Amino acid sequence: MQPAITIHFPLAPITATFPAVMHISPTREQMIAMTPLNPFDRFPDGRPWVPDTWLERMKLVTTEEAWGTLHHHGYRRQFEGNWKETHPNAITVGRAVTAAFIPHRPDFHQAIQDAGVAEGRGSSGGQNAWVINSLQMHDVMVVDLFGKVKDGTMVGDNLGTAVRTRTRAGAVIDGGIRDFQGLVGLTDVNFYMRGMDPTAIADVTLLGINIPVRIGGVTVLPGDVILGTPTGVMFIPPHLVQQVVESSEDIRVRDEFGKLRIEQGRWSSGEIDSKWSDAIEADFAEWKKSRS
Repeated sequence: MQPAITIHFPLAPITATFPAVMHISPTREQMIAMTPLNPFDRFPDGRPWVPDTWLERMKLVTTEEAWGTLHHHGYRRQFEGNWKETHPNAITVGRAVTAAFIPHRPDFHQAIQDAGVAEGRGSSGGQNAWVINSLQMHDVMVVDLFGKVKDGTMVGDNLGTAVRTRTRAGAVIDGGIRDFQGLVGLTDVNFYMRGMDPTAIADVTLLGINIPVRIGGVTVLPGDVILGTPTGVMFIPPHLVQQVVESSEDIRVRDEFGKLRIEQGRWSSGEIDSKWSDAIEADFAEWKKSRS
């Protein structure tokens, strides 16, 4: 006969504590913990603030240059392509304000609505307007609408005008837009989206603002630098912004030097297109010194 086994239970029950109030966005402390490698200052809410000077320099970086630097540092899933655009030849650069929506469920939708009203986000207008009202200059609104186009139109020409006015940058929307003809008439803005539809946004609920979101195959964090080109969109972590920009600038200078030396007949195209010899590197260093 097997001996009896006695299981001792704790004298006090194990309890879990949950916040009594929901919040639409993370706290400052949560935001800092979410983006611990950020080397720059932060907004009051804790979102990384990449300086405008780096954003300006980023506008000359190509998609391939940014991809190469990020891939070298182990960030291999930072590009998403196959977008439709309102301004296809524009270069879009800015700091990400993220938002995610999920399919509508009445009880959770009401909980989010009550939380937003309690935070002063307003009881009129849709929850998509709450995201737009949080935008600042040089932000890019990045929205996970799970690819929904019909009844998934994040902006029309009115809200699109608000995005343009607040950011002078634009938005990346994994969903739809409406009023395409009105949006293409705006300046200093570009909207990346999956499609266009005349319907208004419906049957979705805001999950949160400035939370991690999925855009296609990319995880995007608030404060990431967005680089949008005709090729697609790169999502660059703040701690790699300097490396991306400076690597791109070095490539451009080397390309200028290489083409010049080929035209002058000093080095052949084969020598320039392969790994540079010590002699070419020395020539390049002297050329850069004379330029400066």
